[in-house]
Amino acid sequence: MTAPEGQGDDDAGGHLGAGEAEATIAYKLRLAQILAFRAFEEKLADHGRAPRYLGLLAIIRSHPGQPQSRLAEAVALRRSSLVTILDILAEEGLIERRSSPQDRRSNGIWLTDEGERVVAELLRESRRHDAELTAGLSPQEIETTLHVLDRVIANLRTGEAG
Repeated sequence: MTAPEGQGDDDAGGHLGAGEAEATIAYKLRLAQILAFRAFEEKLADHGRAPRYLGLLAIIRSHPGQPQSRLAEAVALRRSSLVTILDILAEEGLIERRSSPQDRRSNGIWLTDEGERVVAELLRESRRHDAELTAGLSPQEIETTLHVLDRVIANLRTGEAG
């Protein structure tokens, strides 16, 4: 007796299917994120926790001095969760908190010199990792994928506001 489609072993490698979830964008996005993240982090195990927070670090690099609340919004985290992450990154010497020149009651976040070096290195590795993730895709397929993901993200952000 065979299992219903998507619920038994996958012919390609013995992976268990997720049944009806296989037909949802959310499931596919989450699975792709887990697999991509795991592969990236395993390659860069000697970089501490920095690979896990590359997106946040790249935002800080692009927008130095932003308050924690803006950074939390940018990476779709609650401010309380971000504080814990920033504490970790500060302990690892990658970021520093400074009083904001515009509002001394508020702290801005900057990369340290070490943070700049680590982020540059991780971004180089990230581009290599992206090449592996997109092997076999045409430049047009990659562009379309990025465009579609941008639209999904915009839809989700709009949903948060409403």
